[in-house]
Formats: sequence, structure tokens, C-alpha cells
Amino acid sequence: MFPDYQAGEGESYLTLVHGIAHESSVSFVACLQALRALRKGYESVLYFYGPAAMNAMATRGFPTTGDSAFPGEQNINSQIEKFIEEGGTVYVCRFGLSLHGLREEDLIAGCIPCHPLDVQDALIHYARKGAIINSTYNL
Repeated sequence: MFPDYQAGEGESYLTLVHGIAHESSVSFVACLQALRALRKGYESVLYFYGPAAMNAMATRGFPTTGDSAFPGEQNINSQIEKFIEEGGTVYVCRFGLSLHGLREEDLIAGCIPCHPLDVQDALIHYARKGAIINSTYNL
């Protein structure tokens, strides 16, 4: 229906995620969109803040870490890992981690822990660059 737009020189795409893994499709779809933007040539960034910090945990799984108790349990992890492998940047709010008793050392490799005030500064930074900003949220 629409043209298959590709990024122009220096264009950015920021995806803010404030959704909990497996509570809805919001977080997973945000990861898919960020990866698609990356593949279109955008400097693509995922920023997990608040309860969304839980999405970036490498310790997910049951009965042991890395196992899937149900089909799709590792979807978020796989998408984040693929996004990083393909050149995307992932930021995770340290305050969001601490609110849920999570540790920085349990993050998926390549995720960058950030101060909670960095969320606003990242938004300002990418807005000033003229980035497309996709802000996702679920309650």
C-alpha cells in the first residue's frame, strides 16, 4: 500500500518501550519495528525504561535460564539479541531494573544501562536530530 521507504543519509529511528514482556504484544512488536528500521538503513535505537527494563534480561527461562516454558517465551530475548548483532543500540534504564530487583549484570550482552534521567535526554537528542520517534506504552 505504501512505498518501501529506506533511510536517507544520517536518519535515525528511536523506539521508546514502556511495556512488560509477555503482558501484551507491545514490547515484542516494538522490537520488530526497530529491527525493520535498522534494516532500512536507519540508526535504530531501542530504549527500555520503567517496567520495560525487564525485557532486556538474559536470565529469562523455565525450568532453567534459556529454556522456554511456553512457545515464544524467548521471543523478546531473540529479537533484542538479533537487533544488537545487526548493529542496533539498546539502552536500559537502571532505575527500571532496580524497581524490579534486577541486576545490570543480568542484562542481555550489549545492552547499555542508563541513568533514569537519560530517558528525557535521549528523547531530546533524537528529536533534535529529526529522528522518527516511536513511543510504545502499555499499562
